Amino acid sequence: MKSVEEIARDIVAREGGFVNDPDDPGGATNYGVTIGTMRRLGKDLNRDGRVDTADVKALTRAQATGIFIDHYFAGPRLAELPEAVQASVFDMYVNAGTNAVKILQRMVSRMGFAASDDGVVGPQTIEAVHAAAEAAPGHLADAYGIARRNYYYALADQRPASRKYARRRDGGKGGWIARAEEFIAEKYHLSSAQHRERTAKWA
Repeated sequence: MKSVEEIARDIVAREGGFVNDPDDPGGATNYGVTIGTMRRLGKDLNRDGRVDTADVKALTRAQATGIFIDHYFAGPRLAELPEAVQASVFDMYVNAGTNAVKILQRMVSRMGFAASDDGVVGPQTIEAVHAAAEAAPGHLADAYGIARRNYYYALADQRPASRKYARRRDGGKGGWIARAEEFIAEKYHLSSAQHRERTAKWA
């Protein structure tokens, strides 16, 4: 398994540089770090007394990597989950916050291992996820990745402005879907035809 530092650097690479997409609820973002996160952490990088878009633009790759490790991996206790799902949950936590954990909690609950879907990695969730990993060795990462992919499709179903993140203009898989499938065995990837069928009802 890659180190948490390597995983964080991969996330930064996937997220790319500065964007301020009006369709993205996160607002101004750099390397995946939103302006909201920077305000919450008090990241006034230019020391002008406020945290604004200028500070987001000034964020470096190394600073983003540190924020992810401290506040999206160590803080939420992701290291206490089975190694098989750590990278995918970490990647999604950056992308979707506590929903990354809620999806995992709901999934293991459906498997028969009780976990409240509160988005918090506490003793009950840790025990439930480890029990699920023992019951289905070799399958937990794929199951989580598929649940994650389904979450993105459902989100795009509900929010038309987000569909461009799940489906490219040419109809192919958008960034959200491709990102989820990076953590799924290739045999579980959707074909282009399956993806187009899943998104056919979108305008």
